[in-house]
Amino acid sequence: MRYAIVIEKAGNNFSAYAPDLPGCVATGATIEEAEAQLREAIEFHLAGLQEDGLPIPPATSQVEYIEVAA
Repeated sequence: MRYAIVIEKAGNNFSAYAPDLPGCVATGATIEEAEAQLREAIEFHLAGLQEDGLPIPPATSQVEYIEVAA
C-alpha cells in the first residue's frame, strides 16, 4: 500500500501524519526520523485494524505542488 504523508516543522522537531489514516501521527528530530516513525505507526495501525476485523482505509489522498508568485 502507498499512503500520502505530510511532514511539518513543529518547533524543534518534525511531525508527520497520513491524511487517509486519522489519528496516525508521529514525530522525529529530523524529517527522516519523522518519516521512519510514521512508517512504523502506519504498519502498527494497519495491523491493529486487521486484528480487529476492521477495513483498511483506501489510500485516496493526492499530493500536488503549485507555484505562486511571492
